[in-house]
Amino acid sequence: MRERRKLERKNLVAYTQVFDLYGGNLLGYLGDLTVSGAMIISEKPMQTETEITLAIELPELPDIKAVRMSLLARVAWCQQDLSPQYHNIGFEFKEIIPEQKKLIESIIENYEFRRDVPKYPTRGVPPK
Repeated sequence: MRERRKLERKNLVAYTQVFDLYGGNLLGYLGDLTVSGAMIISEKPMQTETEITLAIELPELPDIKAVRMSLLARVAWCQQDLSPQYHNIGFEFKEIIPEQKKLIESIIENYEFRRDVPKYPTRGVPPK
């Protein structure tokens, strides 16, 4: 599949549930996020081109009191995860208002999995 993403995915380290807002059922857990879409890890596959209103339970965020964000989205793709009991589902957000963009940016800022290697002090090795 040709990569058409304009924004780099941001993998998250927050345990964030995602629901079908009107169906009420748990779709899965947020795997990665950008201001234009998300990937959800789910136990059930979804049909591409399906439109759905996602209800994303928000992790604790500084200076933000909201606990849930609802977004109209389209299933862009669905594929089996490396763990065969799960599916990765890519959603494209259909509309996003400035308040939602701010929430998404705050989630990314506070919960992005960073691959930076910390600079730990060395122990037991005398300086040269």
